[in-house]
Amino acid sequence: MKRKTIIRDISWLSFNGRVLQEAADISVPLRERIKFLGIFSNNLDEFFRVRVATLSRMIELSGRSKINMHLEQSPEKILEEIQSVVLEQQGEFNNTWESIRKELENEKIFLVNEKQLNKEQQRFIQLHFEEEVRSNIIPLMVESIPHFPYLRDKSIYLGVVLSRKDGSMKRKYALIEVPSRVLGRFVKLPSPKPDQHFIILLEDIIRYNLRNIFSYFGYDKYESWVFKLTRDAEIDLDNDVSTTLIQKIEKAVRNRRKGKPVRFVYDKDMDKGLLEYLIKRLSLSKKGNLIPGGRIHNFRHFMDFPDVFTKKGQRKKPFMHPLLVRSPRVTDVVLEKDVMLHFPYHSFNPVIDMLREAAIDPNVTAIKITCYRLASNSKIINALINAVRNGKQVTVMLELRARFEEEANLEWKIRLEDEGVKVLIGIPNMKVHAKICMIKKRMNNHTIHYGFVSTGNLNEKTATIYGDHCLLTSDRNIMADVNRLFNFIEKRKVAVLKSCKTLIPCPILLRRELLKMIGKEIKVAKSGNPAAITLKMNSLSDEELIYKLYEAAIAGVEIKLIVRGIFCMFTENKKFIKPVTAISIVDEYLEHARVFIFHNGGKEKTYISSADWMVRNLDHRVEATCPVLEEEIKKELKDILDIQLSDNVKARWLDNDLNNIYKRDKKEKKIRSQIEIYNYLFQKTIKHTDQTGIKQADNVENPVSVS
Repeated sequence: MKRKTIIRDISWLSFNGRVLQEAADISVPLRERIKFLGIFSNNLDEFFRVRVATLSRMIELSGRSKINMHLEQSPEKILEEIQSVVLEQQGEFNNTWESIRKELENEKIFLVNEKQLNKEQQRFIQLHFEEEVRSNIIPLMVESIPHFPYLRDKSIYLGVVLSRKDGSMKRKYALIEVPSRVLGRFVKLPSPKPDQHFIILLEDIIRYNLRNIFSYFGYDKYESWVFKLTRDAEIDLDNDVSTTLIQKIEKAVRNRRKGKPVRFVYDKDMDKGLLEYLIKRLSLSKKGNLIPGGRIHNFRHFMDFPDVFTKKGQRKKPFMHPLLVRSPRVTDVVLEKDVMLHFPYHSFNPVIDMLREAAIDPNVTAIKITCYRLASNSKIINALINAVRNGKQVTVMLELRARFEEEANLEWKIRLEDEGVKVLIGIPNMKVHAKICMIKKRMNNHTIHYGFVSTGNLNEKTATIYGDHCLLTSDRNIMADVNRLFNFIEKRKVAVLKSCKTLIPCPILLRRELLKMIGKEIKVAKSGNPAAITLKMNSLSDEELIYKLYEAAIAGVEIKLIVRGIFCMFTENKKFIKPVTAISIVDEYLEHARVFIFHNGGKEKTYISSADWMVRNLDHRVEATCPVLEEEIKKELKDILDIQLSDNVKARWLDNDLNNIYKRDKKEKKIRSQIEIYNYLFQKTIKHTDQTGIKQADNVENPVSVS
């Protein structure tokens, strides 16, 4: 039977292919291209740790119980297709890296190995090895160890073959973990000329010193190759009723480190005997995900490549929202009027400032907030601790199951509780992904509520690189529903969710309302009147909603989609009365926002949301979808989406074949949406400051353009 949707995992690989395109794009600054290689590598690591691991588990389960397989296709076939796509992308990656290396050399930046050093550099790395590296490595003579040593996920290893040139001694195998977690991956070398930069990788410093490391054994030939192992990172929470959720998560995080291998990446020139030995000792299958690569692995470290570049990128500093420029207190503005912050263009500081103001305001009695992924030295947490020290009742819903943040959030829990904060840890079998905050304040013998609803995490670091929207509001209806969401999280009564009148929460309500709104557009289109749906999100994979969008396209509804990542919808179908426009934008900032606009017979409904159109978000998470009520903000959001839909520099068409073809028109003016949105929002601030006579903050830089 012909598929009606694109396989989710293959679609995700296509997204990562768009990341790789950015690395290959010669118009992107060299430093950013190297970062995109690192992002591609890191993304792929997580894909194998989570998605490939899940598919492997499906195969194991299929022999024991009848389960509904992934999108009506067997996981075995999906894994085979993944292997094929990954190998093809690995070839593209290697070619891109070789091209970048040549450009680095043109910029007089040289990444050298242990065989390309001059005398001064040789002396330098010998000394560096003795002073910094030796104490951080543990050579393992693996053949003499009865139980093969545990190899850590995310680490790289040197597989070493020791031998005599004359063949007089039996070869031995050894392993060395490269201590990049402790020492970093890159070391700057002395350069012959002031305008040159020589850099060596940590593993090559170890390679140079192998004779020194293994001198005890009497060998005179030392060969080595890098490899890495990727492990299953899915967390299993056992059903032991005698343990708390905290204990289960702590145990699961420990067990994650011992997850089954799901990928083995190695230097394609590795000694055949050593390769066979490793495959056997690690119990790997030759039919599994064995990925031959180049000399260098773990390119995720290249996101931290030394800043030795003379040409810098165009990234601009965020600026203040125009409504907040003239006011010393964010709270005063929000109590009068809704404010929509658009990150990373607008500064994240007003979110922190609003919490700081609440912390010291004698009339504020309580703060409730959800936290999912926090910055390492979170200013959000600091403001909340300040609030509880000032006598406020502070409640934090801290999602302990946020993937790869479990350990950090467990630590935050301890710190918050030590300060007297009430910490909620979620709902069984359901993550709390909504980004909401409610502040309770007494004014003129009345209690008022204000706060925010956001599409992105409360993380001041990622807010400078993630595209998100955050509505600061004191709207009574919105805040009443935010309060209901917190009540649901605390009391876990579904009736509380169903009583929401303005917000559309997940689970239960959002799927139903989306189907209803799409259905209304279908009805209008069939009557011959204008009908349209514009959607922006990270991922679109929910089959029921995709089928409803198909129905809408067949009825003549105009559908425009901006989807950064997973996209499982076929956009080309002869039955569609109007062609579906679907693009993905991958650029300097990560497009993370979710915005839904329905024409609604000319009375447009506009929403921001924390939820993607995926089963996990709609049915298994607590999410918040918030209507935008002020016409000025509605227009602003629509203008931003229109700019993105007109992008002809960084947008790619999302077609049926996942070709990632750039949306280009040589006759039209170049529109790079992230730059144009910056200019659009910046001009609003300039116009406002001109009218009020107030200067913007000194950290605002001039807008930029694409020629």
